[in-house]
Amino acid sequence: MSEKKPSVWEGFKAFLMRGNVVDLAVAVVIGAAFTNIVNSVVKGIINPLVGAIGTKNLDSYSSCLQEPCKVAADGTVLSGIPIRWGSVLGATLSFVITAAVVYFLMVLPMARYLARVEARRKAREGTREVIEVTELEVLKEIRDALVAQRGSGHREP
Repeated sequence: MSEKKPSVWEGFKAFLMRGNVVDLAVAVVIGAAFTNIVNSVVKGIINPLVGAIGTKNLDSYSSCLQEPCKVAADGTVLSGIPIRWGSVLGATLSFVITAAVVYFLMVLPMARYLARVEARRKAREGTREVIEVTELEVLKEIRDALVAQRGSGHREP
């Protein structure tokens, strides 16, 4: 007997219908939308705060490794070797803001919720244990009373 192998299409359909693939797709879409929010915060709040000290555009912060550094308006290097540490700083700020928002608005509340659920589960199990122990004690007392009755030779009609 030969088993029928699933077709490539059936395998692909099964792969797509698994829950983690759908969850991953949703996470990517939400992440892309969230990136726009973070970029807006960096451009609208962080850059102006930095602009109070220097320029509003973090990308304009750079150092020259080999003089003379000349960069065209479109960003192409005309001469020298510029180190654009401002863009790295901007990307780092975006990452830190994203990580902070994800942690404080998603990870921390979820961890607290899961801890409460676990505490409730343990409390229920503890109550169940106490009830089981109490029932066991009552059954032992009944058994001991029956044994004592039989041992004394006293029989009830």
